[in-house]
Amino acid sequence: MSSPSVSRKQIILEIKGKIKIRCDLKRHLSPKTVGTIMRSLPLEGHVHYLGKNIAYFETSVDSGIEKSTKEFKKGDIAFLSSAGAICFFIEDATPGKIMTPIGKIMENINELKDLKSGDVFCFYEETA
Repeated sequence: MSSPSVSRKQIILEIKGKIKIRCDLKRHLSPKTVGTIMRSLPLEGHVHYLGKNIAYFETSVDSGIEKSTKEFKKGDIAFLSSAGAICFFIEDATPGKIMTPIGKIMENINELKDLKSGDVFCFYEETA
């Protein structure tokens, strides 16, 4: 395991009862949004899809748009402020919605392709 970093926080994205996926939230991408999300952890919500390339869950996190973009690469994590949603990019995508980049999925991205309605995402800080 790597040493702790102020700018990079290791987070676990768990699909309840199925798999745990390591993710990194990166403060330098969007310091205010990442800080707000970190203070709100743990977060939990039902899996939804935006098209075939984006899995997401809605949260109660309230953060405006910061360093926004419309183009994302496979493995990117973004925050959609209009819905308070944390989005996980399964493939490269241009969703047509402005989102705030917040991090990267570090492993098992393809596990997000076959989730079912009723599956639950849990998003929490990794503890030693």
